[in-house]
Amino acid sequence: MKNSIRGVKAFIILWSTQSLSQLGSSMTSFALTLWLYEQTGSALKTALLSICSYAPYVCMSIFAGALSDRWNKKKVMLVCDTLAACCTIVVLMLLKNDLLMPWHIYLLNVVSGLMNTIQQPASDVTMTLITPKNQYQRTSGLRSFSNSLVTILNPVLATSLFAFAGMDAVIYVDLATFAVAFLALFFFVRIPETVHEKISDRKPLFKEAEAGLYYLKNNPMILTLILFLAGVNFVASAFDSALPAYILPRNNGGETVLGIVTSCAGVATLAGSLLVTMMPKPKNRIRVIYLTMLFSLSTENFMLAFSREPIMWCLSQIVGWIVVPVMSANLDVILRSTIPVHMQGRVYSYRNTLQFFTIPIGRFLGGFLVDKVFEPIVERASADSILVHVWGNEKGSGAAIVMLVLGIAGTLICLAFRGGLKKYSFAEPVQ
Repeated sequence: MKNSIRGVKAFIILWSTQSLSQLGSSMTSFALTLWLYEQTGSALKTALLSICSYAPYVCMSIFAGALSDRWNKKKVMLVCDTLAACCTIVVLMLLKNDLLMPWHIYLLNVVSGLMNTIQQPASDVTMTLITPKNQYQRTSGLRSFSNSLVTILNPVLATSLFAFAGMDAVIYVDLATFAVAFLALFFFVRIPETVHEKISDRKPLFKEAEAGLYYLKNNPMILTLILFLAGVNFVASAFDSALPAYILPRNNGGETVLGIVTSCAGVATLAGSLLVTMMPKPKNRIRVIYLTMLFSLSTENFMLAFSREPIMWCLSQIVGWIVVPVMSANLDVILRSTIPVHMQGRVYSYRNTLQFFTIPIGRFLGGFLVDKVFEPIVERASADSILVHVWGNEKGSGAAIVMLVLGIAGTLICLAFRGGLKKYSFAEPVQ
């Protein structure tokens, strides 16, 4: 009982302080999005921010997992967080000297993304090491809860600080939250070593990285879930690129409305996270994952595509996001219960590559479809055309058509994976 309590205590300290740091980082990212859209007015150039962050994440995750399994988790997290904070400081210095340009942010996002690539598998394994097995679902719900709070608060706080105190104030808050998380991890969290960390005669890095791939080949249930969510991420990331271009240029839109609409997604995931912490174990976790994503992707995008009022934009975010924590918690339980802890870093790294490689592609495609395809089509359309009748001809109308395309694509992806997911079942771990 004592060990279990200590494990939960360590989780709470790490989870709460890292969530605070995540809030600061998300505020900076959101403010940089506003700054860059103001500078360029381009959905595609704004989407490049996320592409630069995710590109190293996708390309290097395979090796990052192998390194994470052999390195000390605590040191990895401390070093990576520190280097990412240094990137933020560079942004601040350039901004203060009126030298900040878009390519600076792209380059620094690449470096920051690389740090996140190495830090993420270490953090995932750490959460497993410090959490009792019988607390997996509740702690997954708490992590979804904190992610929801970040989603709610970061656009509101970032927009307010950005409007009234400038970009540098947002960065100061980010650095303060980093300091709290760093000190808490350094002084108050003890992370047990895994067996793999203690072995002196390890295999070469490439061989260890291959072990994660072999595990996925021999566990088709996990691989199918990962590929399914890769398709989901493709649609979701394209949506993220289109949403600012959908709201910011409209007469009833703008920065404040974008912040409110984005926060509604956080309100929805907050409600979903609270639900997860209280709900009993479902009979079929895989079926829950599939149905929640089908519901999310087949509602939100269609609602946004055919609405022109902020209240409907907010409602669509709530409808689409309320089930996401339910999916995340069930997926988390399956992964943590199925994958041996000494393999989790390597398997999670392949999961990151396979599940998230579609994000930069989706980000690029979403911005491209808005800037280069549908906005020009709407601009050239005649006043009596069906496009103008349904979506109007103001800037942002092309992004609304992109929402319709993404709604159709998301529904088709879910239906395509239905048969593959139905044939698998998951056995709950014995406590």
